[in-house]
Order: sequence, then C-alpha cells, then structure tokens
Amino acid sequence: MTLPERRVAGIFIPLAGSSLPFLFFTRSAASTTLVIAALFLLISVYLLFTLNDIKKAASEAALLFFGVIYIPYLLGYLVLLRNHPLGFKWILLIMFIVMSGDSAAYFVGCRFGKRKLYPAVSPNKSVEGSLGGLAGSLLGTMIARFLFFEELTLVDAIIAPLLIGTISQIGDLFESMIKRSCEVKDSGTIFPGHGGVMDRLDSIIFAAPVTYYYAIYVAGSFSG
Repeated sequence: MTLPERRVAGIFIPLAGSSLPFLFFTRSAASTTLVIAALFLLISVYLLFTLNDIKKAASEAALLFFGVIYIPYLLGYLVLLRNHPLGFKWILLIMFIVMSGDSAAYFVGCRFGKRKLYPAVSPNKSVEGSLGGLAGSLLGTMIARFLFFEELTLVDAIIAPLLIGTISQIGDLFESMIKRSCEVKDSGTIFPGHGGVMDRLDSIIFAAPVTYYYAIYVAGSFSG
C-alpha cells in the first residue's frame, strides 16, 4: 500500500469506525451487525485493489479490521451502559475505578515497587503497583458508593472494582504493547506528558464492555 493509499485508509477507517458507537443508540443488534459486515466487506475490497505487496495482505487486513473493532466498537458499550437504568452512575463508577486505580498504582509503584509486572511491555510497572492499583480502585468504589451510588450492594462494591480494575490494567498493558510494536513512545501529542489520548482511554475501552455485562447480568445478584 502506497503512502497516499495509507493516508486514505487513515481517514476512511476512523470515519467509518466512528459510526459504530452511534449505532448503539438504535439499540438494534441487526443494524450494528449490518454495519460491521459492511465495513468488513468494504475494507476487503479496498485492500484487494490497492495492496501492492501480496505478502503484506494478512497484516494490512488485520491492522485495518483491528482499527474498527478496538476503539469504536468497544467504546460503543458506554452508550449501551448509559441506556441502563443506572447507567450514568455506572459510567461515573468506571471513572472512579480507573482514576483511583491509576493514582494508587503510580504512588505505590514508585514507593514500594520492586518486582516487574511485565517488563517487555511496560518496564516501569510493578507487581506492587498493580496490587496497589486494585486497592485504590476498591477505595474509589467505596467512596463512589457513599457519594452517589447507594444502589450498589456491598458485595458488588468489592467484586466490581476488582474485576473492572483488573481489566482496566490489562487494557493499559495492551495499549503499551501496541505502542511498542509500532516503536512509538506516545500514542499522540494532544496531551503532552500523558502519552496521548489513547493513554487516557485505554483502560476505559477495556472496562466498558465488562462493566456493561456486569451491570446487566451480575449486579444485585448477591443482595439476597
């Protein structure tokens, strides 16, 4: 794929993928799956007639399809979550879990971190920092329960932050892995010193679908 073609793909794929979160407003699984199928077919046809090196076909296809699913599709779960009767509170809870977890992981890791968590992906993260992050997510959830989420049972206030906090850390590691594979330090320059927009969203992207399914199928199950 030539540079101009890459630029076209760099514009087309984000624009096409950005339609996915809006589709969740329709609450129609048929509409969503229709657009995903259409995007798959369009990307396939585009690659078929623009790719110059056949040996790169699989990697180029995977990269473009991944760009549609990773950010737009997973972020769409925030729309589904907002449609939940307590959706606004669940979305706020994600923020509490992620931000309190990030802050606690940073301070605990700086002060007590000795054992590397995953040095090949993120050399500065430690096991101690990760555990501290989960403790911070738990504390953040308890504060959220006291401030605005009184409907959250005590058991849910323990399970949810441990589950969502863990998956948010995985999301952070995954984004770090993608950056390293692309040999870049930051995902963008919009937030100087923070690694870009994706470094602010990577945890939320992974947390959104997990929180949605927890809110739908698990929350409140332990109250009786």
